[in-house]
Amino acid sequence: MSMVSEIKDNLTDVILPFWKGLKDEENGGFYGYFGTDLKLDKDADKGCILHSRILWFFSNAYLTLKNEEDLTYAKHAYEFIKAHCIDSEYGGVFWSVTADGQPADTQKHTYNQAFCIYAMSSYYAASGDEGAIETARTLIDLIETKMRDEGGYLEAFNRDFTPDNVNEKLSENGVVAGRTMNTLLHVMEAYTEYYRVTKEGAPLRDKVREELYFMLDVLEKKIYNPERTRQEVFFDLDMNSIIDLHSYGHDIETSWLADRTLEVLGDDELTARITKITSALAECIYNTAYTGSCVLNENERGKDDTTRVWWVQNESVIGFVNAYQKTGDRKYLEAARNVWAYCREYFVDKRPGSEWFNELNEDDSVRENKEIAGEWKCPYHNGRMCIEIINRNVD
Repeated sequence: MSMVSEIKDNLTDVILPFWKGLKDEENGGFYGYFGTDLKLDKDADKGCILHSRILWFFSNAYLTLKNEEDLTYAKHAYEFIKAHCIDSEYGGVFWSVTADGQPADTQKHTYNQAFCIYAMSSYYAASGDEGAIETARTLIDLIETKMRDEGGYLEAFNRDFTPDNVNEKLSENGVVAGRTMNTLLHVMEAYTEYYRVTKEGAPLRDKVREELYFMLDVLEKKIYNPERTRQEVFFDLDMNSIIDLHSYGHDIETSWLADRTLEVLGDDELTARITKITSALAECIYNTAYTGSCVLNENERGKDDTTRVWWVQNESVIGFVNAYQKTGDRKYLEAARNVWAYCREYFVDKRPGSEWFNELNEDDSVRENKEIAGEWKCPYHNGRMCIEIINRNVD
């Protein structure tokens, strides 16, 4: 069976049924936690990023497979987000809500707003619901007026949008960052989707295009480190890197997400310039982090973290296929096939009623303390990999 066929089967037989099974018929939305022990916690808080990613997933599953049932699940997620995840008093998206939809963690994070824009834009493309694209516009305006300064995008805010200087949710590795590559990447992803699904003359479309140019400029001049062929990850407010860290997963993800932005902007000169960076990122990950079967997590201060993480593998399959489509070099296609084969063998949970494992150790054993579904573990990365590979149709 071809890679495309196997991946489509995984989408239809594993990923979609699992997430449909997490639908909360009583309180709305989707349950917030499912453990490696196969136990569902119906009382767990519901992450708003999780719900945005579920909305994005079912919207794009519908657009790809044309199964009307998938659109009904997208609508279910959409209605929960509108009713419970968006703050009716101050605006913006909460970090999380309780199982019955009351505010839990009321922090407003730029990263979180971006994912809701991404999801609302895709749902608009799938459903034609004008309320969804209007919500996306409201959140774009909020980011641009309350969560940005002249240096770029800020990170964490309190409920009323006063600054929250402890950016712990998007900081790791013992540092607290004033700005992050990750937030900028996903604001770019969200604005790209808004730009892609709207038509000439749509409100904020010109502003979004302008901001996409700004973000690619920051990527080129501040985030990308040409001497080390990598993106820097965590920064102070002046965009000085504050840790020696190479995030392999984010680099391979950026290598194709930035190419998607270039594609929708359609600027030949910009494409020629930025593609040098995206191609270099993919080549570096192939040479540095690809083991022949999977891709490592990251390298901190010269030491590899050999953990195998579900989302890193999925972004690597897309990134390597994207690199093959750009260059014609079959080493990338072979790498994509090998990473997929690794995922099929080790990450896809063969137990009935489950989905993909979250993390594996170097010996391919499962990390039992990592959930199957939760605040960060979602159908966005593996679902998107399936959707991208089906649509690219590269074997």
